[in-house]
Amino acid sequence: MSTTETISQIDRAVEQDSKPLIVASGLNKSYGKGPAILKDISLSIATNDFISLIGPSGCGKSTLLKLVAGLSQITSGTLTIDGKPPAKARDLMSFIFQDATLLPWRTVLQNIKLLLELQGGFSPEQMQTTAMKLLELVHLKHVVNHYPRELSGGMKMRVSIARALATQPKLLLMDEPFGALDEMTRDYLNEELLRIRSEQKWTAMFVTHSVAEAVFLSTRVIVMSRDHGRILNDISIPFPYPRVSSLRSDPLFLQLVGRVSQALRESHPEEHP
Repeated sequence: MSTTETISQIDRAVEQDSKPLIVASGLNKSYGKGPAILKDISLSIATNDFISLIGPSGCGKSTLLKLVAGLSQITSGTLTIDGKPPAKARDLMSFIFQDATLLPWRTVLQNIKLLLELQGGFSPEQMQTTAMKLLELVHLKHVVNHYPRELSGGMKMRVSIARALATQPKLLLMDEPFGALDEMTRDYLNEELLRIRSEQKWTAMFVTHSVAEAVFLSTRVIVMSRDHGRILNDISIPFPYPRVSSLRSDPLFLQLVGRVSQALRESHPEEHP
């Protein structure tokens, strides 16, 4: 089978039949009278999709994530999450930043309880039970009373993930959560993230600069162009879940990594004569 035929099959392989959770139409974002950060973004994300956003620095990946989170205002166009504008859908989602953003004076257990405390309506017993279940989910029950300074980078990020999942979000937004970690730790946490997702069933939007990470995690990889933050390519990833480490050496996986890499090069051709 030729490469072209294989790619055509990939493009047809992943089709979601559930209703969209996120719908963007003609979305634009600029700051003041400055140039467009995002231009004419139209995108539909199905429930249980895992979407990775990849593109050169400054292409608007994080900006798009912040618009979905309701952390920044849309300039024009429409954006809904489960049929609601982002500002009215915040209870449906959680956000994980590149830095774990743990409070240094709180223990692991106390950090995980934080969002429940802020949301309110939970008894101390409910918060304790939820936090302990999440610690078990991320395999960190042995550090329940540790402080962030006593944890490795990977452990801190797992605490951050557990904290984000405490409110049982339908949508998890992640802005390069593993970007500062070494490759071995990143690969391990990619596998852990998918294991957790298999148990909790949330939709994901994930910003990354790593092509291999995007292909390993995602149902679709969205390649963005530096030119006014446009969507250049939307590439389906056909591998079923669960995904294991051996997938990274699969010829089709490597083919898809090459395809996304080529699309990424095309997103800023002036840097690749």
